[in-house]
Amino acid sequence: MGAVREVVLDESVLFAEDAVGNPCLHPASASLLRRLRHSNLRVGICYEEDDTSQKASFVQGIAATHSLDSIPLSGTDEDSLQKFLVAWNGTGSSCLFITSRKIELFFSKLRNIGWIIVYVGVDSNVATDSGFININTVQAVPITICNLNKMAMHEKPLVIGYIMKPSREEDFSERGAFPLYPTHNGLLFLPLSFELPLARQIKQVDVVLHKATDEIISIDTSLDFSNGILFSKGMNELKRNIEDIPDCCVIDSLNNIYPLLDRHKIQEILCKLDEFNIKGHRKLRAPHFLKVDNYDYTCLQDQLSEAKLSFPMIVKPQVACGVADAHNMALIFKIEDFENLRVPLPAIIQEYIDHGSLLFKFYVLGERVFHTVKKSMPNATHLLSISAKSGSSSIFFNSLKSLPVAQEDNISAGCVEHSNHSIDLDLVSHAAKCLRKWLGLTIFGFDVVIEEGSRDHVIVDLNYLPSFKEIPDSDAIPAFWEAIKSSYEYWKATRAPKP
Repeated sequence: MGAVREVVLDESVLFAEDAVGNPCLHPASASLLRRLRHSNLRVGICYEEDDTSQKASFVQGIAATHSLDSIPLSGTDEDSLQKFLVAWNGTGSSCLFITSRKIELFFSKLRNIGWIIVYVGVDSNVATDSGFININTVQAVPITICNLNKMAMHEKPLVIGYIMKPSREEDFSERGAFPLYPTHNGLLFLPLSFELPLARQIKQVDVVLHKATDEIISIDTSLDFSNGILFSKGMNELKRNIEDIPDCCVIDSLNNIYPLLDRHKIQEILCKLDEFNIKGHRKLRAPHFLKVDNYDYTCLQDQLSEAKLSFPMIVKPQVACGVADAHNMALIFKIEDFENLRVPLPAIIQEYIDHGSLLFKFYVLGERVFHTVKKSMPNATHLLSISAKSGSSSIFFNSLKSLPVAQEDNISAGCVEHSNHSIDLDLVSHAAKCLRKWLGLTIFGFDVVIEEGSRDHVIVDLNYLPSFKEIPDSDAIPAFWEAIKSSYEYWKATRAPKP
């Protein structure tokens, strides 16, 4: 059998009945359908016709939602088989039929024309025997497809096991970034599941790609961040398994992402860029900042002056991500605003830079650097008018949800200069290479603003494994795949014995 290109899911592995007998989707099946939808495979749902239209309508609705085919089955005789095959109109020789119903006659007919039957519900290792595979749960379907495709390839593909929250996974998978069929450069993506034994799954992969920051339960800021993080149970199990399998490449190691959880560390890293400015180019720098453990404004005045900070200022929690209030921030306009400030401590006080209301978002994918331009927060004078109208001297916001973005009539008159042509791409690309070396990361992002007047390029944020959704798929996805492959090849080369 060649590589799997087509999958037919029988209704028995997808649907159940609710309390009143209406068909509904198994929770595990919903996750499977989401992953298969953008897997670079053709997928269909097979269902047995009945005397009512209720089931057909339900199945067709699910199929339409997930962009799948729906195939009715009227029986298991020869005539029904032919109708089924005509309705599916597939190649047959590279197709799986996944079911938990024992319909032996139908199985036999499909196997005779080259299909493989995957039977869900038998506690067994994934192994094929004359066109028949037993697996224990529906969660094991992706690993079954992955193993079959590995065996079918003349050259062993590089298997990338990834683990992300469903919403984050959807950001990538809906763009075709995680196909279960090998990519043009020989990558095969396998979703790892906390609901299955991780040790067995990790043995199937060459590379682990994770978004560990989504698995943080809490961070104790009284400790070093690498010791103060409490991860989810599943993430802790993943960490243990990675440590027990030294031949598994991790993109990127937890030690390398810890600095991006700490805004104080981020500021210290960015300050190193002041030494790497290029003659004849604009100045590249970090924003001025001050770390504080309390908001006693009677003691802050001198510290703010020493840190070259002047009003307005933006106050951010030291914890940069992974916890609920990491993005709760405030803009303050006078020293008294520190009284009763609700931004979690410890905190970073950062200069607010007038930047013509435009933000340049940069994405580093291995050797490639991409950028896009977005509307951003207005200049300080407009923010002050917003504050005055609200009756509050401070502006509180969540940077993921309620960022006070400028409207068209608030964008600075000088924003014409703030175009793709005004940003010094050579300078920022140089910074990206420096950051990649210092951080030891494969995929990360950072935000740049251009200060009005001085035209300084100021990097105001760093983040790990962004979705780079603003970059066209035709550019971003091949670069994403190549970044992973190159990172693996570098890791492998550094482990090779010296000649």
